[in-house]
Amino acid sequence: MAESKITLDAIREGMDRGELFVEYLPTMALRDERCVGAEALVRWRHDGVLVDPSAFIPMIENTPLSGMITYWVIDTVATELGSWLGDHAEAQISINVPPEILGRGGLEYAARRSGLRARVDQIVLEVTERGVPDRLGLAALNELANRGVRVALDDTALSPVNLALLTRCNFSIVKIDRGLTAQVVEGKPAPDWLVGLSALLGTSTLEIVAEGIETRYQANTLLDAGVEMGQGYLFSTSLRARDLMEFYDHAPSALQSRQRVDIARR
Repeated sequence: MAESKITLDAIREGMDRGELFVEYLPTMALRDERCVGAEALVRWRHDGVLVDPSAFIPMIENTPLSGMITYWVIDTVATELGSWLGDHAEAQISINVPPEILGRGGLEYAARRSGLRARVDQIVLEVTERGVPDRLGLAALNELANRGVRVALDDTALSPVNLALLTRCNFSIVKIDRGLTAQVVEGKPAPDWLVGLSALLGTSTLEIVAEGIETRYQANTLLDAGVEMGQGYLFSTSLRARDLMEFYDHAPSALQSRQRVDIARR
């Protein structure tokens, strides 16, 4: 679909036709390359063509569709992975949450209806800096955190605004924006944010997840700096539910096999 033809009505119609689906981006432990969970991502296939998420996700922000799609994602995760989560108590699934639905009751209702409320300790709610919720939403996030739900600050630029937000909400995870990860380049000095990260880790119990890891050098450098988890093409693209389950069970050996193939092709 041409970007110019994407409208809220088109997205809604696509949802009604069952064109939306969920893929899962694996989250990896950098030290031993185990898969520890995944992030649920909305995808849209229209007339056999995959629509770029950047072309439609921003359009639904601050619209009624954002809540509808979030609740649909919760139902889909419960349907596709609910039983699997029950058998893998250590696995975690992250779900992106728009700020406008926080504190209004719908999120908890959807979690209870889908059955994911019973998996509360395996669910991570992700909110972005640009989507910082209002006072009611922040109170709701803190209440959810007090009940055992883990909350992540997504797309973090480690700016003063980010760090100030960490004091207002009970975040347990900080996800480093892929733009920062891209600054970690072999043969170049370590970026300032990486040097300052150790100070943040030394004064908090936050877990750090680096997004957009594409090279072995980035993975090793981030691990040396105290980053324990990451996502990115070095490990895997986003996967359908069945493929995620298989990847979860065989990640270390699968990655080693793929890396051997990559080396052989050089």
